[in-house]
Amino acid sequence: MKVYRIPPVSSALIFDMDSTLYTNPEYARDQIDLPIRRLARIRGRSFEDMKGEIETYRETWAQTQGEKISLTNAFKDFGISLEENIRWREELYEPSRYLKPDPVLGKTLDILASAFSFALVTNNPVLIAEKTLAALGIADFFTTIVGLDTCKVSKPHQAPFLKAMEALGLPAGECIALGDRYDFDIAPPLELGMGGILVDGVEDVYCLEEILAGSG
Repeated sequence: MKVYRIPPVSSALIFDMDSTLYTNPEYARDQIDLPIRRLARIRGRSFEDMKGEIETYRETWAQTQGEKISLTNAFKDFGISLEENIRWREELYEPSRYLKPDPVLGKTLDILASAFSFALVTNNPVLIAEKTLAALGIADFFTTIVGLDTCKVSKPHQAPFLKAMEALGLPAGECIALGDRYDFDIAPPLELGMGGILVDGVEDVYCLEEILAGSG
């Protein structure tokens, strides 16, 4: 965990979802591999060749543009529209195959909910977010979900964070973003004036009560 900024007055936590609210390397890998497998099948390519080409494209983009590119945006450059990408994810991802209720996370969020409002900002569609939260047993904590199909752009774009702030009815200076990828989950909120905490997985989220004590 790395704390970048905690505002003096903090009223809301804006969570990333995947690899933040749960830690599951198999599911994290499959969320990348499943759509690439479909693309490879459509293009008549082997999965290994297709994955290698996309990985090389993303690495080259990062080197030449000075920032990372999301899988969604990379797929656009391979001819897969945002709408089709959303449909593929809704068809291919099934969180309940990988995740189960997390009582420790539920207890942590229950404690934090006494001091903070919650929002979820994810590069997955809202439907997948809802299924994920249900699988983890924490759906009741999140009434604000901003997904790939909400703003039609993916992180690291600032629009999803602005939408979450709007839904929460709070200024950036009272929000803290939490996620596992600095470039996607932390840097954009920091630029907007939010706080930011980089986590290595849900195990770090379990410790938030101690980290945020006195800031809510």
